[in-house]
Amino acid sequence: MSYPGYPPTGYPPFPGYPPTGQESSFPPPGQYPYPSGFPPMGGGAYPPAPSSGYPGAGGYPAPGGYPAPGGYPGAPQPGGAPSYPGVLPGQGFGAPPGGAGFSGYPQPPTQSYGGGPAQVPLPGGFPGGAMPSQYPGGQPPYPSQPAAMTQGTHGTIRPAANFDAMRDAEVLRKAMKGFGTDEQAIIDVVANRSNDQRQKIKAAFKTMYGKDLIKDLKSELSGNMEELILALFMPPTYYDAWSLRNAMKGAGTQERVLIEILCSRTNQEIREIVRCYQSEFGRDLEKDIRSDTSGHFERLLVSMCQGNRDENQNVNHQLAQEDAQRLYQAGEGRLGTDESCFNMVLATRSFPQLKATMEAYSRMANRDLLSSVSREFSGNVESGLKTILQCALNRPAFFAERLYYSMKGAGTDDSTLVRIVVTRSEIDLVQIKQMFSQMYQKTLGTVIASDTSGDYRKLLLAIVGQ
Repeated sequence: MSYPGYPPTGYPPFPGYPPTGQESSFPPPGQYPYPSGFPPMGGGAYPPAPSSGYPGAGGYPAPGGYPAPGGYPGAPQPGGAPSYPGVLPGQGFGAPPGGAGFSGYPQPPTQSYGGGPAQVPLPGGFPGGAMPSQYPGGQPPYPSQPAAMTQGTHGTIRPAANFDAMRDAEVLRKAMKGFGTDEQAIIDVVANRSNDQRQKIKAAFKTMYGKDLIKDLKSELSGNMEELILALFMPPTYYDAWSLRNAMKGAGTQERVLIEILCSRTNQEIREIVRCYQSEFGRDLEKDIRSDTSGHFERLLVSMCQGNRDENQNVNHQLAQEDAQRLYQAGEGRLGTDESCFNMVLATRSFPQLKATMEAYSRMANRDLLSSVSREFSGNVESGLKTILQCALNRPAFFAERLYYSMKGAGTDDSTLVRIVVTRSEIDLVQIKQMFSQMYQKTLGTVIASDTSGDYRKLLLAIVGQ
């Protein structure tokens, strides 16, 4: 039974984000100064993360037009499906309305997420901070994105002030000269410079010493530390393209990597990845996807790599109703599943529009769209469709869940850990850390520290900013 009166676990309002329009767009890719024969890094196949449903995340402004919660009668949740947090029917996905006039929504105090575990205030009604029983097994809920968070996002890495590429190049050269390597000096430079600044250090190094910084670093480092440093020195678009190429090279395909990148990036990011993939590897991304995947999963990824999703931030509520009806009739409302209908809606609609569709769907079908996708699909196509929905709902929570599963259980999926920490470090890693604390009651830094060691751990924590 869901509680129409309660917001899910209290989301602290996040203070002053940069204005709308500065959502996650990668810094414009510079040149791609990598030889195309760039050897593959360590960290073999990525173990598949459990497809338990990935909480989504989105760096998108919340559309203004939602009907006030309470405008819809709260329909009870059917027994089996655990409620997607924030998807209390009759309540707009859990984000409490901003107005002070809504007495039903306690406003949690503003958090400062400095060091230490974040104390996430729980609104009254969940005594002792216990999760309500509607989350069986204590599985943390998928939080919907709090309204304040959607105003913009923050990376943990900012460009260094008083940046001097030649001075940094000299520090790196000294750190690698003679016997042994001064890893701490390398960490201090790379963790405190933006990707753009690292490209300049690479260029300065070659100008000053006539040597390739990347080759020098490779000869001094090994294993996870090497993979992490090399990732930090790749331009963002190149790193995504390289990760996709690596996921499809050789025997077997790492589908989780294809899903994570292609289903979570913006149009502009995807188009740049497609161009870079062609220019750096001399290959057509769409052709490689076609030859490495099949069926409905192939169609979904081909749709994604067009980079053609509608990006209009205004929500059309009439369309959301129609799409919800359409999806219901393509899945729950018939025998079998009309996969192409799901593909069409999820590949073309904007993220804010999909969020509205999910709300309309749970009011209409009495079940949330994510659980319907789980019932109607399986395997990779299920993971892909859920990733799109989770990114519409709350993109940082999607990445927080991916990070959690990369370190859960025996062994660590280091490639996923490195890829997410590096690719989100200048986009929304601050929000990812906040969601991580809320979803798992531990900080991201604590989990990384207990799962990694040595200089690799030091550098990861320096990027995450503990």
